[in-house]
Amino acid sequence: MDQGSVPRLEIVLETERLLLRPWRVSDAATRRKLWSERDPRVLPHRRISPDGHPTLEDIEEWIRRGDRDLSPGLLAAEQKSSGEVIGYCGLIPNGYGQEGEPELAFEFLRKVWRQGFATEASWAVLERAQASGYRCLWATVRDWNTASRRVLAKLGFVETGQVVPDEVHGDSLFTRRKL
Repeated sequence: MDQGSVPRLEIVLETERLLLRPWRVSDAATRRKLWSERDPRVLPHRRISPDGHPTLEDIEEWIRRGDRDLSPGLLAAEQKSSGEVIGYCGLIPNGYGQEGEPELAFEFLRKVWRQGFATEASWAVLERAQASGYRCLWATVRDWNTASRRVLAKLGFVETGQVVPDEVHGDSLFTRRKL
């Protein structure tokens, strides 16, 4: 495996309640809803802008093109019982870790928070990462995001002590997990 990049995942990972699969154009509305639900402390370029961008059409085009703006290692999390996409989980290239140490990322719609989906999806991604030869993963999280910090702790990620201070958006904490 080219340890310098995270390939676009064409595989489907399956858990008890989820299918983790590549994004489809029909998933664009859910992807945009995730953007619109983000906490106001999230960096502005990761939220819907005052002029409405990214639009649904922007996101559809990103998916059609396989645009890096959608992070190619992130898989749509489809709830098996309903067939509805409720979030995403996967690996993204990260400049914070050592070469070949991607970042775990996940985000789910508010309506499914506190149901264990982030943890369940992340376990599947961790298992796939280990089977693919990765030895370590990173995750960054804002200090105020206690729910994501709890998920990362359940997965065995440990805070490294590395912090990027940000008085406006909250300090960014670095966590790491050996596989």
